[in-house]
Amino acid sequence: MFESIENGYSEQTDSLFPAQELPHAEGTDELTKLSREGYLLLKANEIDRAEAEFKKMLELDENNNYALVGLGDAARKRNKCKEAAEYYSECLRHHPGNNYALFGLADCYKNMNLYAKAIEIWEQYLEHDNANITVFTRVADAYRKIHDFQNSKKLYLKVLEIEENNPYALIGLGHLHYDFKKYREALVYWQKIFDQNPENVDIRILTSIGNCYRKMKQFDRGVYYFEKALEKDPDNFYGLFGLADCYRGMKQQQHSIKYWEAILSKDPNNKVILTRMGDAYRHIGDYEKAEQIYQRALDIDYDSYAILGLAILCKIQGKYDEAITSLTHLLQADRKNYRIYLELADCYIHINEKAKAIEVLQAFQQYGIKNQAVSDTLFSLQN
Repeated sequence: MFESIENGYSEQTDSLFPAQELPHAEGTDELTKLSREGYLLLKANEIDRAEAEFKKMLELDENNNYALVGLGDAARKRNKCKEAAEYYSECLRHHPGNNYALFGLADCYKNMNLYAKAIEIWEQYLEHDNANITVFTRVADAYRKIHDFQNSKKLYLKVLEIEENNPYALIGLGHLHYDFKKYREALVYWQKIFDQNPENVDIRILTSIGNCYRKMKQFDRGVYYFEKALEKDPDNFYGLFGLADCYRGMKQQQHSIKYWEAILSKDPNNKVILTRMGDAYRHIGDYEKAEQIYQRALDIDYDSYAILGLAILCKIQGKYDEAITSLTHLLQADRKNYRIYLELADCYIHINEKAKAIEVLQAFQQYGIKNQAVSDTLFSLQN
């Protein structure tokens, strides 16, 4: 949830056909008039009236392609994608290769998360119009959604060959590389958007750049972009979360608390944020406050991180037996969390049970998971 930075920004909502190219039926004067009126009404968001015009067209010509596409567009405007897809498909049955129907049908499939079907239809569209930037970016978006890195990147780059600074392609390339944990490369594309208009850049670009620096653990550089995001919107979740997490990464927990609290003021039952804030109070030595906040998280529902936090508090306060009991129970629910093994081993070290500490760390290694902290601790205990 908290790692998602996309927020729909890379999805285009612009119309494929500008106003002067609105489709209109050829044939009888009546059909032409109804078609033009229907599309103008649709453009003005008068959906009911537009549908009435298109249905009149079908009374005159039951398979009229402009009427079927118009009804599909109207249904799509209502977010009734399944109904819209039926109209577009009906049009294509009678008028194979109709560009308007192909585009609408592909967009419906995309909105229904049927990305493979959307790609198939868009590729049919490109057979008729192989230089359409809008379609290229949509196909690239769809390939990105199904984690096809190479095809997605190839199409985004093709758009940039046609239009060097196309924002949808640059943003899409940023998301594509971010999704594949290529944060440095993602940063290059988002930075290009930022550099074009640094004072009026969209807030989502700011938080995206901040997240790249956060992922690369360059927390001090991330702070700048999250602060700029909060200048635009002081309540922006991604800005607040990113800034708090950067201060956490810089070991400045006293500064992170302010931003965790700001999130909780809007979302008081967010367990993830509660445990993060509990950790912050624990790190600055306010154990009583930390315990209260961990307990708040547990009052909402079971939370392994809150239990871990309370166990660490017990360890810090010298209540080793209590901490060992909590950590041992926690392992039953989360057997591959290296933090639990390290904390449990540390408890045994503090009560001079070195053999048990070694046994705990060896149990973790049996899962075949490599962790440097576990390996280093085990090495120091065995030598």
